[in-house]
Parts: sequence; C-alpha cells; structure tokens
Amino acid sequence: MSYSFTVTADTKTDATRQIREQFDSVVIGQPSHAADKEAVVVAAQTLVRLLAEPDSGDEICVSMIGSLGWKHDAPEEFLHANVTINTSLRNKS
Repeated sequence: MSYSFTVTADTKTDATRQIREQFDSVVIGQPSHAADKEAVVVAAQTLVRLLAEPDSGDEICVSMIGSLGWKHDAPEEFLHANVTINTSLRNKS
C-alpha cells in the first residue's frame, strides 16, 4: 500500500500537527500503515524542526510519499518499507 500527501503551514508547530493528522487519515484508509506510522511521523517532524521559522509571507511545505509491501499470504510480514520526505521553506506566492 502506498500514500502521498503534502501539507503547508505558517509555523513549525502547525506543520508537525498536520503531519500527524494526515498520517492518521492514511492509517484510516490503509490500516497496514499503522506499522510505520510512528517512525514516519517522527522522521518528518524532526526534519521540520530543523527548518527556520517562516518569516511573514513564507510557509513550510512538507511532501511525503511512502509504501509498505508484504508477503501475499502474510500481510503482517513486511518485505519493504519506503518513505521520501521533503521539507522546505518557500514563499507563499
């Protein structure tokens, strides 16, 4: 199962909150992602905390793409886990 989402926020606090909320939605639709939720959310939130606080007119943008793969007959036995996280400050315009 795979997922992809982007959040934008005016503060680091709001960005970290939105990351957790978006991943909660991923888990609702794809329960297998409960297995990687904490690792992925913590990694993304840690990267956000590395950024400077946005100035007026700027925002934090976080894009996340990830997937899990498992044995055909054993969905609790994962064969791969992948996540790509991009965090950046950008101008709102």
